[in-house]
Amino acid sequence: MEWLSLVLFAVIFIALLIGFPVAFTLAGVSLIFALIANAIGAFDMAFLQSIPNRVFSIMGNETLIAVPLFVFMGIMLEQSKIAENLLQTMDEVMRGVKGGLGIAVILVGMLLAASTGIVGATVVTMGLLALPTMLKQGYCPKLASGTICASGTLGQIIPPSIVLILLGDVLSSSYQQAQLNQGIFSPEPLSVGDLFIGALLPGMLLVVLYMLYVFSKAFLQPNSVPNHIGNPVAPGLGMRVLKGLLPPLLLILLVLGSILMGYATPTEAASLGALGALLLAALNRRLSLEILQNVMRNSLQVTGMIFMIFIGAAFFSLVFRGLGGDDLMQSLLTDLPGGVFTAMLIVMLLMFILGFFLDFIEITYVVVPVVAPILLMMGLDPIWLGIMIAINLQTAFLTPPFGFALFYLRGVAPPELKTIDLYKGVIPFIAIQIGVLIILAIWPEIVTWLPGVVYSD
Repeated sequence: MEWLSLVLFAVIFIALLIGFPVAFTLAGVSLIFALIANAIGAFDMAFLQSIPNRVFSIMGNETLIAVPLFVFMGIMLEQSKIAENLLQTMDEVMRGVKGGLGIAVILVGMLLAASTGIVGATVVTMGLLALPTMLKQGYCPKLASGTICASGTLGQIIPPSIVLILLGDVLSSSYQQAQLNQGIFSPEPLSVGDLFIGALLPGMLLVVLYMLYVFSKAFLQPNSVPNHIGNPVAPGLGMRVLKGLLPPLLLILLVLGSILMGYATPTEAASLGALGALLLAALNRRLSLEILQNVMRNSLQVTGMIFMIFIGAAFFSLVFRGLGGDDLMQSLLTDLPGGVFTAMLIVMLLMFILGFFLDFIEITYVVVPVVAPILLMMGLDPIWLGIMIAINLQTAFLTPPFGFALFYLRGVAPPELKTIDLYKGVIPFIAIQIGVLIILAIWPEIVTWLPGVVYSD
């Protein structure tokens, strides 16, 4: 009856594709399968007695408190027009450079990723500010839209990232479970800070490769990347650069610096970031009672959605385990020819394919808890595994037909941008992300070196 667990997984996947709410699908379908399996003697309902403890554990998880704080910070920064100021500043700095506006969009995406970690806000803001200008100057529509979408998804991998926070929570439990299964009764938990540090170099590698791609288009296909034509640079550029870059750099230093230096946990740093976002909004004269209410309301909606998925995922994991799904998946993955390499390859391919249809939160709480303990028991480094999964999930924002970055940009793009151009424009950036996964698979030290240096001190 272990195969019933795979039927459960398939039914949940089909229900999500139909469009049922994620949290209620996970919990509802799992409970229906539990009742059916119990009726035929294949499931012990005692497994569900731990549900209240699971729910209270989720609500009292200190790591997950960072989620609403980072969401609040990202939405508040969207209101403070920090992205608009950044883009105008970088636009002036790169003026006269062939492909300069495309490079400016990538750099702004990097800085916003390190400031907010919210993909939707970054894509929408740059879509409104940069896309019309790029199209007017003669940029190829595919290149312009692909650059904006890909730059916006940098918030998935560059800390502080909601994906890394959620993965840190899931992988910490998976790591402890894998250690206990191997007879180690004092496991050291994996922290979100570990993933933040491990993600820095891979994130910078993605930024560099994005810029190299735009540079190569400028030289190989000059018609697709025109010279950055604009008005002459007005006096006082240095002061404008300082004013445009200083606020986000200070916020990055406040959030990431406090984590890397060991002064604050990710949750404590998130509270500092939320306070910093409030101060930036006040300095830009964008803080009012109405804006604060809107930000708090949107933060509550996003946080409520995420935590309901947590609870639904708790039902799914208990029923899946009660049906023997863990043992079945372990036997399937460990018996593959090629060992851990083949198992990791299949898991990465599965997540990549699911990314065409499902959101990263769904994949994180449906797939990762099932496969991560098995891969960790096979000897993979937990930080490296987390970053590989995070970059793979980043492609889910770009892959048609349900890539959320595509939806965000399509909603604010001018009518002359064709949807097919939008889809074609992200393909090279998806290829870059796959290339980075291959690079990290060959040289895992790119991920593990910096955490080793930080913790060796």
